[in-house]
Amino acid sequence: MGPLTTGAGIVVLRPIKLRDAPSWSRLRRDDEDYLRPWEPSGEGGWLSRHGPTSWFSVYGNLRSAAHKGLMMPFAIELNGQFCGQITVGNIVRGQLSSGWIGYWVAREVSGRGVATAALALGVDHAFSAGKLHRLEATVRPANLASQSVLRNVGFREEGLLRRYLHVDGDWRDHKLVALLADEFPDSAVARLVRSGRATW
Repeated sequence: MGPLTTGAGIVVLRPIKLRDAPSWSRLRRDDEDYLRPWEPSGEGGWLSRHGPTSWFSVYGNLRSAAHKGLMMPFAIELNGQFCGQITVGNIVRGQLSSGWIGYWVAREVSGRGVATAALALGVDHAFSAGKLHRLEATVRPANLASQSVLRNVGFREEGLLRRYLHVDGDWRDHKLVALLADEFPDSAVARLVRSGRATW
């Protein structure tokens, strides 16, 4: 999906691939101190959970959930290079028709509009091809950069989830933000382009 052009370059989303293992592992391991404060805790140490062979399990779980219609996992590319991930997960159909959206980008591309462009692309895919009605995201109150990304794409704050997720060694509060498919007259990408933060 895409491309969208930001100050950093051309941003696209594409399906995750098995061959993403070296890039995924390098970025996750190099950026431990940048990513760990915001991500749910896992078993074992960060380095052991993000070695090149760990990707095969992550990839398999994501693809299996995708085949069941429960997730939409994508790689984020900047100028043709893997630089992060975005996932629509916990997809529920029927009367709820909702899911959550989460993302991460490498430290080297943060603050350059890449996450914002990727999020807009992911939102539009979830609402158009995914036919969802509602998307939610959660973010720690201290994560000002991610809150800015979410606001720039149009997410609204709906409340505070107390001690919601175990992150970085403790149960942490998270803000709940959400977006409905009918809140834009056209698309999240079009809104981003009108704001001047990206171009087609």
